[in-house]
Amino acid sequence: AQLHRGSTMFVRLLSGSGMILAAAFIADQAIAHDEGHAVKELIPTGKLRVGIALAPAPTTLFVTQDASGTPHGVTVDLGNELARKLGVAVEFFAAPNTGELTEATSSGKIDVTFMPVDEARKTKVDFGPAYYVLESTYLVRGNSEIKTLVDVDREGVRAVGIANTTTVRSAERSLKNIKIVSAQTIDEAMDMMRTEKADALALSRDALAILSAKLPGSRILDGGFQSTGIAIAVPKNRTAALAYVSAFMESAKASGIVRRAFDAVGLKNEPVVPAQ
Repeated sequence: AQLHRGSTMFVRLLSGSGMILAAAFIADQAIAHDEGHAVKELIPTGKLRVGIALAPAPTTLFVTQDASGTPHGVTVDLGNELARKLGVAVEFFAAPNTGELTEATSSGKIDVTFMPVDEARKTKVDFGPAYYVLESTYLVRGNSEIKTLVDVDREGVRAVGIANTTTVRSAERSLKNIKIVSAQTIDEAMDMMRTEKADALALSRDALAILSAKLPGSRILDGGFQSTGIAIAVPKNRTAALAYVSAFMESAKASGIVRRAFDAVGLKNEPVVPAQ
């Protein structure tokens, strides 16, 4: 009788364990299914197409190309890491400004990119978490009479920004007395500064800190007219893909991947947005 009771209890325990194992199996299958759906939604072509913005010097957003055309920089490192996680090949789509990246993402030409967040872009792409908070201000020549942000907004001052960017849109909203001119590339804008066709260049502070070396004697104005996050972005209405890249970005911040990407291009003093 004692043996019978022990056997019955064992069967009940085994049955309970089986139910737990079955529930765990079902949960794992659901997670695998959800992740599979997210991956298909994120990379419909089977490879990861990443949008990157080119510039003369690397920043937390902009990347450079070497003589062979191979891109290097923070968003290249993040794109490579995401492709590695997905287990697929990566293809980079290079553009001269983030405005082009916005349109390429919106049309589905690329699967994922990184760019500053603003309301205009939110109508065209969906944003995940930010990894860096930028402040936009102005670069002026060393002999310029412009000393403050207020001085920029005076009749006769010629300001330039990069076309279709959140920085140039924010500058347009803040300037009441002058109109800012748009250049297609940072190289073009810097050339306007060097040839004195422009008096002030609107861009993020981290980018200007690097570019100022290319314009000897130039100064970066204190304060800023915009503060916003640089975030990962995907085409609109791809909910599963957005959830996947959002989890990736939080993991990349927490594990130190973003920090190492900053350090690799010499941005050791730029802070990474903490993981949530």
